[in-house]
Amino acid sequence: MSSHFDIIIIGAGAAGLMCGATAGERGKSVLIIDHANKPAEKIRISGGGRCNFTNIYCNPKNFISENEHFAKSALSRYSPEDFIQLVKKYNIDFHEKTKGQLFCDGRSQQIIDMLINECDNYNNEIRLSTEVNGIEKFNNCYAVTTPNQTLTADKVVIACGGPSIPKMGASSFGYKIAKNFGLNVINPEPALVPLTFTDSLKEPLKTLAGVSAGSRVENENISFDEALLFTHRGLSGPAILQISSYWTAGSHININLAPETDILKELKLARETSPRQSPKVWLSQYLPSRLAEYITSYIKQIRLADMNDKALINLALMVNKWHVKPAGTEGFRTAEVTKGGVDTKELSSKTMEAKNVPGLYFIGEVVDVTGHLGGHNFQWAWASGYVCGKEI
Repeated sequence: MSSHFDIIIIGAGAAGLMCGATAGERGKSVLIIDHANKPAEKIRISGGGRCNFTNIYCNPKNFISENEHFAKSALSRYSPEDFIQLVKKYNIDFHEKTKGQLFCDGRSQQIIDMLINECDNYNNEIRLSTEVNGIEKFNNCYAVTTPNQTLTADKVVIACGGPSIPKMGASSFGYKIAKNFGLNVINPEPALVPLTFTDSLKEPLKTLAGVSAGSRVENENISFDEALLFTHRGLSGPAILQISSYWTAGSHININLAPETDILKELKLARETSPRQSPKVWLSQYLPSRLAEYITSYIKQIRLADMNDKALINLALMVNKWHVKPAGTEGFRTAEVTKGGVDTKELSSKTMEAKNVPGLYFIGEVVDVTGHLGGHNFQWAWASGYVCGKEI
């Protein structure tokens, strides 16, 4: 069993496997190490088991980073179409679900098998169930210590992600390595994560658990028009996951449950044309019945005709301008990705190499680049892994 390689990659996830295959194609000897007993577990569970592997509309505006320009180089060099061509090469059937999101027709294991096959084609070695105890640099060589042996490599790539979904084996190991080599790390936070209610909201709204509705969710910086889902503890669904990446503790979000409708205008019209109709029945044409029932439960008037302008305004505000202050998030336990990570100021955007630590590279989620929901984070993994594999 060889102990020296051109490149050792820590992490057999999306970015690590892409990097390994790309570097291997150039004739590099590559070892990929992962502490898990299976590779690419986040790929396996993504997209409900069908893997939302990219987004055809992916562009730098779909990412959050302290440096909004950092991702541009990699994303321009490896596009969604490039990955689509790889998927087609393996005859993996796929479909567009919504807003450019591409999913496998079959299971996400197809994407994992494809990447493993690419690594095998170029003689990558993959060692699973292998912990890394430490990484040190000696002259122009890196020593990677495992419980059984010390491995050496000319270059080391950190591709072990962030701490989101720890049950999948996620950890903060990559940040530890970065800090050990003197690199700055932007404070990691859970992103694409459900939000929780305060106790005062949680109790009255628990009857809505399981109800989904179209919405526009926004803060002072950005808005998302997608569905939300009421849970036993708060709010989830695509719109909430998206806004969570921009939410800061103590701040409010605004929710419009009927973004295409001026509820006050329609209420006033309905009071004239359908005065005998109940507020609940009327609102049910725009919202799920359980949600309409909850919103109108405080209204004493049983007919629209009995509601004055103030009552109509109050009802409309609850639908079009629901002002919510979340208690917090569900944390890394359920977060799909991690916001923050290795400071992009420390890295070359063209190679992913640490500027002040030659031979040390960081790719994928461990870097301070966080994508929107819908395949963007995988596209960042493919792109950053590709450019690193090409340049290393």
